[in-house]
Parts: sequence; C-alpha cells; structure tokens
Amino acid sequence: MNAFSTVGKPAAKPNIGRQAIRAVRNAFNNPLIRSGLLLGAGFGGLADGIVLHSILGWHHMICYSMDCQPTTVAQLQLENTQDGYFLLVVWLMVLTGTAMLFRAVRAEGPEASGRVLLGSILAGCGAFNFVEGLINHQILGLHHVAPGSPHQFLFDMLYLANGILFFAIGVWLITSRRSEYQRRYCQ
Repeated sequence: MNAFSTVGKPAAKPNIGRQAIRAVRNAFNNPLIRSGLLLGAGFGGLADGIVLHSILGWHHMICYSMDCQPTTVAQLQLENTQDGYFLLVVWLMVLTGTAMLFRAVRAEGPEASGRVLLGSILAGCGAFNFVEGLINHQILGLHHVAPGSPHQFLFDMLYLANGILFFAIGVWLITSRRSEYQRRYCQ
C-alpha cells in the first residue's frame, strides 16, 4: 500500500465549512429569503426611528451634543430632518422588500414558507440592528442608544446583543426543520 492509498482508511469527514457556505449561497439565491432580509432590515430601521428617535426621544440620527438634546429650534429641526431622511430610506427598503416578496411568491422555485419568511425578517432586523449599532454607535459615534446616560455603553451593548439574538433566532427558524431545509436549500 502506498502513501496515497485510501484502502483501509476511514472515510473523509464532510467539510462542514463548505457545507455552510453552500447553504448560505443557496439561501441567498432563494427570493423569499432575500425579500425577508430586506423587509427585516427595513422594519428594524423603522422600529429604531419610530421608538428610539420619535417616541422616546433618546437620540437622533446624528447628535450634536453629548446628551443628544438640541439646544436651539434650528438644531432640533435639522436633527428631525436627518431622522426623516433615515426613515425615508428604511421605508423604501420595506417597499422594495414587499415588491420582492410578491415576486418571490409568484416565482417558480422553493415553495413559500411562513417560517422561512419570518426567520428571514428576524435575521434581517437583527443584522440591521447589529450593523447600525456597530457603525453608528461604536465606530462613527454619530449617536448612542441612550446618550448621556450613566449606562450609555450598556445600552449600546444591549442593542448589539439584540441584533445578534434576532439574527440567531431568524437563522434558527429558517434552518430548524433540518431535513426540509436541506432538501430545499442545500442541493
């Protein structure tokens, strides 16, 4: 037996990394998942803008003071306008995701699944929260979740953790029925 012989050796284990990459690639090829991710990102942005910016008034898209409280009417108007542009962008994401969803349901391919759609929406929302929190809160410092609070860093970390949690729940919903998932997306 030479060094290159496989006789008598155990079968090679499947490469989990390659399987995961193939599953992700196939999932992104699924129009239902793509539309759900975009819808989720848009809903995540709307929730942030409506709840944290408008209802609670904790911060604006861009803060000009350490506590994010405007000192003049002109500054408040500017911050509200910037929030409006942010909300317009995420609203357009929801509109585009909705159009994509209609196309996905009408298209040939994997059958529509409410579980996969919900999982995709949660994953998209979580991805939006994590990326927005990482870039705007931590890297650029444009604003924080609760600026000026003695627990500002904790709120920022909870926001990032919320993104990770939503993303993980979404992926679990998409993949939890393993045999069905593999039948649909891993072939």
